[in-house]
Amino acid sequence: MDGWSGAAAAPLDAVLGVLDRVRARALRACAPVSGTLAGRRELRVAIIGVVGIACCLATTIAAPFVMLALGPIVLGVPHLVADVRYCVVRPGWHRRRALVVAVGLPLAIAATTGAIGIAFAAVAGAAAAAQGSVRRRLVVLALALVATLAASLAPRVANLVLVHLHNVVGIALWLAWRQRRSQLHLLPLGLFALSSLVLLVLPLELGTWLVDDGARTAELQRLAPGLPPALASRVLLSFCFAQAVHYVIWLRLVPEDDRSRVSPRTFRSSYRVLAGELGTPLLALAGLAALALAVWASVDLHAARDGYLALAGFHVVLELAAAALIFIEGRPTDRALDQSRGDGR
Repeated sequence: MDGWSGAAAAPLDAVLGVLDRVRARALRACAPVSGTLAGRRELRVAIIGVVGIACCLATTIAAPFVMLALGPIVLGVPHLVADVRYCVVRPGWHRRRALVVAVGLPLAIAATTGAIGIAFAAVAGAAAAAQGSVRRRLVVLALALVATLAASLAPRVANLVLVHLHNVVGIALWLAWRQRRSQLHLLPLGLFALSSLVLLVLPLELGTWLVDDGARTAELQRLAPGLPPALASRVLLSFCFAQAVHYVIWLRLVPEDDRSRVSPRTFRSSYRVLAGELGTPLLALAGLAALALAVWASVDLHAARDGYLALAGFHVVLELAAAALIFIEGRPTDRALDQSRGDGR
């Protein structure tokens, strides 16, 4: 990777080296279990998924408003980097000019204007520029055009539906990412479904830690406007949980399933591959954005969270466009991607 040995990268390299040594000691202490997990991807992914989802459920019940406020601040920018990496770069879709124009242009316009109807045109563009079954392309194109029309006629309703839908889209993308040899992925999926049912059915109290009545009312109006108070609270809890799981999906499960090698990489190796795929300038920009967001949040947490959500809205439709392309063209891991990565990355 260009510039990796430069002075700017040396401190990060040193930090990652320390983390690698700590992890190596922890893995040796946990042998032979750690060796088994390192060699069995699907078992490892299932355990990570179950533990991650259980933690999401516990924190949602204990402090949902803290999760809603801090989740985007802490994990939002890394999640956007993962979206760009796995929905654009890793499948190689950024190298196809037709896709860049057909998907990128509507997304850019929507991001600057906030017009959700135009954003759905990116999904139609993905169908138009895709390489695959004509029938599937027409199905996606028809659905995208209907969504574009509906969003243009009722943008507020469309925004609300999309806010709740995109967490489920992330789970669907993870399930479609790799052809699996076992049913272990059903364990985290079943836990997610059961937990969501519990949050929607049981009369749980909303935790109000570090939130005032005004912020509580604003969140209920944002995520469940017009619903009876009891149902609105359940919808809010369900969304908070699904959003947390969404971060687990993109930051842990998709990376594990996308990687060509079965065993995990070291922290150093992971960063080098990441920088090689996205480029050091983009990662530096993401780091500065995360730092700026954290500073903003230290001054006004809710304003920073709302600002992030407004600027990052494009990624919701980006995931839908990726889902459309996978539906039409097949899984990224089933194509010739791994063959081009024969170096074991």
